[in-house]
Amino acid sequence: MNAPVTESQLDWRLIGTIDDVPLQGSRCVKNGETTIAIFRTAKDEIFALEDKCPHKNGPLSQGIVHDGCVTCPLHNWVISLESGMAQGADSGQTASYPVRVEGREIYLSLSPKV
Repeated sequence: MNAPVTESQLDWRLIGTIDDVPLQGSRCVKNGETTIAIFRTAKDEIFALEDKCPHKNGPLSQGIVHDGCVTCPLHNWVISLESGMAQGADSGQTASYPVRVEGREIYLSLSPKV
């Protein structure tokens, strides 16, 4: 069994600044075939999720950001920005990615959280 990866072992990539992401919105970055949505909350918190709702693969980047969650535009599933877990009676999870902010620069690790 592999030991968990520590933050210092993550491969951090500079992907832009907080100002590149609309307040209570998102922008997308590509990693091969995977699209990762970078979200910014009203409090300037930054989160990263694979841009696929666990329900029907809806584009979470086009959803509404609110209260630490994003609501999928297809069927209104509410997904936690921190964990990628569906909220309420819905079940499922989308991959979430580690992010860190230094000053106004956003760094993303391309290794999903486990």
